[in-house]
Amino acid sequence: MESTPLRTYGGVAGEDRQAERRAQLVEAGLELLGARDGDRNLTVRGVCRQAGLAARYFYENFADRDALAVAVYDSVVEGIAAKTLEAVQSAPGDARAKTHAGLSRLVRTIAEDPRKGFLLFSPSLDNTVLAERRAASARWFAGLLGLQAREFYGMPSTARLDLLAEMLVGGLSQALTSWLDGNLELSEEDLVEHCTEVFLAVSKIA
Repeated sequence: MESTPLRTYGGVAGEDRQAERRAQLVEAGLELLGARDGDRNLTVRGVCRQAGLAARYFYENFADRDALAVAVYDSVVEGIAAKTLEAVQSAPGDARAKTHAGLSRLVRTIAEDPRKGFLLFSPSLDNTVLAERRAASARWFAGLLGLQAREFYGMPSTARLDLLAEMLVGGLSQALTSWLDGNLELSEEDLVEHCTEVFLAVSKIA
């Protein structure tokens, strides 16, 4: 039996309306999961209430709340990675400019929307699925950093470089967590500047 195509309503195709509803649900999930305070308990009912949508639209897009949590997390990671890489690639060709540009874009993105920072870094977010996602994304970012270093400096792939990349990503994650929590009393500009100096110092011993 052939599936029935989604009809056009109000001048908007059914597929577009479904995509809009999915985006609303992802945004609602980010609002709940990325909250500094308040209820972070992600439930289908809570998400639908936040999005202003009926439960049937939730299940139109996601199998369960864990599937939504993964979609929210992946959306944030992919967005940050794309913006950061774009900044690095657009910067002048010297190491300092590229490092500063990438870190500046990363910190600015989180400063503009702290929900993304809390979702990615906050230790108080207790969610098993997201904990697994965080571990995987940390490894991915470390691999990406190592790849950028190898391409820029012409370095061979070594266990030493992999270790340094893991330490930089882990250290940056902790620094951003403390900064978002207000435990690091630094301006955005100073945070970027100090992190840039650390990254450049580590590159010299790689």
